[in-house]
Amino acid sequence: PEVQVAAVEVPAQVREGEPFYVEVVINSNHEDEGLVEVFRGAHKVLSETRKLKAGENRFRFQQSITGERLAQYTVKVGGLKTDTLLDNNTESGLVFTTGKPRVLLIESDPKLAQQLVWALQQEEIEVDVRPVEGMPESLADLQNYELLALSNVPATSLSQRQMELARTYVQDLGGGFMMLGGDQSFGLGGYYKTVLEEILPVRSDFEKEKEKPSLGMVLVIDKSGSMGGEKMEMAKEAAKSAAELLGPRDQLGVIAFDGEFFVVSDFQSASNKARIIDDISRIEAGGGTTMYPAMEEAYNILQGSTAKLKHVIMLTDGISSPGDFEGMAQQMVSARMTCTTVAVGEGSDTNLLEEIARVGQGRFFSATDPATLPQIFAKETMTASKSAINEQPFVPQVVRPTAALADIDFETAPFLLGYVVTRPKATCEFILATEAGDPLLCWWRYGLGTTVAFTSDAKSRWGAEWLTWPGYSKFWAQVVRQSMRKNDVKGVIVDVKQERRRATVTLDAIDPTGKFLNQAETEVTVIDPQLGQRKLEMKQTAPGRYVAEFDTPASGAYHMNLSQKTAGGTLLHQQTRGLIVGYPDELRLRPTNEELLKSLAAATGGRFDPRPEDLFAEPTSAPGSPG
Repeated sequence: PEVQVAAVEVPAQVREGEPFYVEVVINSNHEDEGLVEVFRGAHKVLSETRKLKAGENRFRFQQSITGERLAQYTVKVGGLKTDTLLDNNTESGLVFTTGKPRVLLIESDPKLAQQLVWALQQEEIEVDVRPVEGMPESLADLQNYELLALSNVPATSLSQRQMELARTYVQDLGGGFMMLGGDQSFGLGGYYKTVLEEILPVRSDFEKEKEKPSLGMVLVIDKSGSMGGEKMEMAKEAAKSAAELLGPRDQLGVIAFDGEFFVVSDFQSASNKARIIDDISRIEAGGGTTMYPAMEEAYNILQGSTAKLKHVIMLTDGISSPGDFEGMAQQMVSARMTCTTVAVGEGSDTNLLEEIARVGQGRFFSATDPATLPQIFAKETMTASKSAINEQPFVPQVVRPTAALADIDFETAPFLLGYVVTRPKATCEFILATEAGDPLLCWWRYGLGTTVAFTSDAKSRWGAEWLTWPGYSKFWAQVVRQSMRKNDVKGVIVDVKQERRRATVTLDAIDPTGKFLNQAETEVTVIDPQLGQRKLEMKQTAPGRYVAEFDTPASGAYHMNLSQKTAGGTLLHQQTRGLIVGYPDELRLRPTNEELLKSLAAATGGRFDPRPEDLFAEPTSAPGSPG
């Protein structure tokens, strides 16, 4: 006895709010009864008990979609009286919706996003706002949006996988990405050398201005035996990041400790980066955990420094031998020093480290994943140096007129009250600058998508005077439209079909004059369930029609970006689609091939579907003989 969900049939594309049918096909080789549940994403839209006849069972129900770009319908059948295989009791289908462009805004303080949301909605752009905890964990979630924007979100709040998904969304699926400034953004957010800095048009490291105060910093790193392996390697990478971000007028020293302390790199000018980094590379784990003498040595070193700012970063994964840590933190503050602490893993004395940071007027970080240590040290170095923020009011300067600035009079634009200092990458489009010549608005193409850096903010800290400026809504709408993926294109129809682990993608296109769009450079980028990527040329097979095929060996979601360009390379449009590949073919319940059985019986002189009493009877004729 076997029951299976054979198919979930949905239209490939509908308009937002348009009614359509979801058709469910359940095959069974016997009469049965079971609970059929239908989900759209994680939300249950139908649950009912159904009687199943032997053979094919079909039923359908009406749906409409708002607020989603790519909706996944999943059907499950359970509670059956008899069923042999359970792995074929679930199947899914994907529906792509067209409608108003949609933006996902990840905001460190969602209450402060209201003005930007209102401004974009006035320009027919839908916005979903989520806190940092709502950063997408899947491509399916990201595919619901034409642009992902991060507003004052620190890298330390994001996982490596979340950042890699954002890169795939931009690079391979043509999504837009925007980072807005704030005291937790760009370099101050720890983005130095991260995946997201890679896709941005600006860099977090920059030449420190001479008038900025010098920084003297000492790193105190636990090298006890428990710090072996990934922890030690990540701690060393973190220390190297700190060294790379300091300017030539800054000073850096590195101390390591186990049962005692060791000066790894003498306190010296940060211009000696190569020497300091080489010293850091030599640290090896081993020994006990006695932190207090190392903390005291850091204090003694900074006592002799002439730097205007003095800071200590202490990192450990364990519980230290006793010491007057609070008293030493108080001494540091009295000497105009600050102290930040970092707990690695689950075994640290977090209460002690939090107290040291509180008394030492620094910050406490808990790094459950050692891979985040470089981001923490980069963020802390930029914060301590006080050189990455410029809070002098300025009027934006137009560097390069572009469509995103059309009909906006920047001569009447009010002041912005601050920004994060960055430097532009060589091939970016530098659109707006600060009066100091630093980047304010830059963008570039990254793979199939566009990424944008706006180093000030769009809310009340630095953008307070812009909130009532008549150009505010137009500016942000035009910047968003410039950088987002353009999915809803008239004259383009995309169809995706799958049979026996092979998918066929068909694109039909006409140009604005109503003629077939011929000889266009057309390709599809496919992201498989393991995030593997492949690009395929779509070949023209008929007027305006382009086709590509690819194998789908793995079960799961396949995401696609289709793009068409003119012969000269100008991008005409991009389309996003998806495909869900279900359980393997060998688990499918297939109808009996009666015609084949009849022909075999006839060819061999046997009988088709005999009565039980006739099973051992003599054949009516010899094989191959007439009659």
